[in-house]
Amino acid sequence: MEKPKDNETSDMPTEIREPTVRADTTLSDKPPIQTDSDESNDELLVTWDGDDDPNCPFNWSLARRWAITLLCSMGGMVTLMSASMLAPALGDIGHDLNITESEANMVVSIFVLAFAFGPMALAPLAEVFGRRWVWILASTWYVLWNTVCGFSHTRGLMLAGRILSGLGASAEYAISTPVLADCWRAEDRGHSFAIATFVPLLGPAIGPILGGVITEKIGWRWLFWVLSIFDGALVIYALLFFPETYHRLLLHRKAVKLEKETGRPFHTKTDAHNQPLVRKVCYSLARPCWMLATQPTIQIMAIFLAYNYGVLFFVLTSFASLWTEKYHQTVLISGVHYVALVIGYTVAAQGGARITDWLWKYLTRKRGETAPEYRIPLMIPGMVFLLAGLFWYGWAAEAIAPWIVVDIGVAVFGCGVILSTQAMQQYVMESYKEYVASANASSQFLRSIFGFCFPIFAPALYNRLGYGWGNSTLAFIMIGFGVPAPFVIWTYGARLRDKGIQRAKGKVFLA
Repeated sequence: MEKPKDNETSDMPTEIREPTVRADTTLSDKPPIQTDSDESNDELLVTWDGDDDPNCPFNWSLARRWAITLLCSMGGMVTLMSASMLAPALGDIGHDLNITESEANMVVSIFVLAFAFGPMALAPLAEVFGRRWVWILASTWYVLWNTVCGFSHTRGLMLAGRILSGLGASAEYAISTPVLADCWRAEDRGHSFAIATFVPLLGPAIGPILGGVITEKIGWRWLFWVLSIFDGALVIYALLFFPETYHRLLLHRKAVKLEKETGRPFHTKTDAHNQPLVRKVCYSLARPCWMLATQPTIQIMAIFLAYNYGVLFFVLTSFASLWTEKYHQTVLISGVHYVALVIGYTVAAQGGARITDWLWKYLTRKRGETAPEYRIPLMIPGMVFLLAGLFWYGWAAEAIAPWIVVDIGVAVFGCGVILSTQAMQQYVMESYKEYVASANASSQFLRSIFGFCFPIFAPALYNRLGYGWGNSTLAFIMIGFGVPAPFVIWTYGARLRDKGIQRAKGKVFLA
């Protein structure tokens, strides 16, 4: 790959520009301390009290930052378990509710559909009211409606409960990545991001295992109730130990406190939180849609993430039926095979964490500056493993090969999903740090729609083409537009971000 070229950005809004950091300075993300002469002479301007200000989330103790990270990660695991845990129980759910196989699959996929729309509201609200209360209230909403699903006896109530609980569960997509950006500096984000995304992705793997056991032993309704109990415990923990992490809001609160104590009009750099509430909420709610419509790099990432996620849920929802229908195994045993995905996730998360942090530091020293494109190289092995896993799993299943051969293929696929997804999400985080919640929501909008649609046509595709050609079709499509993705972003990413930033100049959505 050639070095990505950054265009001149000195006249661009600082709120969304990624500043260049020379190699002879620290590689850390600086707290917003002013260097401009006019601003530094403004004694009423509130910033952090130096790089080591203990009130800045970057400088909180390691234990505290990990506790926050793991809380959000566990919430994400509940979210993804709620989507996949039903896979072994779809037959029983369909029988008890008197619905078809496609309608039973929709019980899973409609939950995922809510992930598209929930973050588009929750993420901007987190930029107005902070991360803490948005996460807590959304999680409480999930617990309520997920519990209702366990009591449903009709298709309508089940589908309504699933989509409403999905809106609450989508807080994981709206809050987790922004919290990571709040708490961890750039050189530490690879490792923290790997753990934070690895734990949630255990959900799609562990979920079906537990789902098979619970369905067989005590019935499918307890799938919902067990998840509600677990997430309820997380909400109680968050009430006690989840502090606010959003830098802008913390500085605004500091300014308000100083103004009350002294009577002087202290202010922050943007003063966005001093705007009228209705104005703040309206602009914030419009921001993710506006970014998706105007920022080319977000548009590109949205497409690639969407197809990755769609294929992942395609595999997750159909994997259990492979073992029950073609290998004639029990529902319980079919769930155990998801351990293969856990192994693939683990290898990718732990290996990818170290590689991405090493690459970030190495490229920064070599090039003399930082750039979001330094997160992109990990997409290449991710795509290779993802494609290899699809072909391997599909043709092994088609030939009814020994179970270990199929599971190895799925593990390779899971490894590729983790590597490529982490690289893309970290790229978005590094590109739009000031509005990472909105940027993250807009980049994931399409992927949740794909995650909803793909499982619906999975049975028809496998029935018509079989596992071999069915998976190969998905892989060939990905080769067409997914393989060039890292090279396009590496070469043109800086230019495309510059184009998007030029469009943003003077826009109230990024004020």
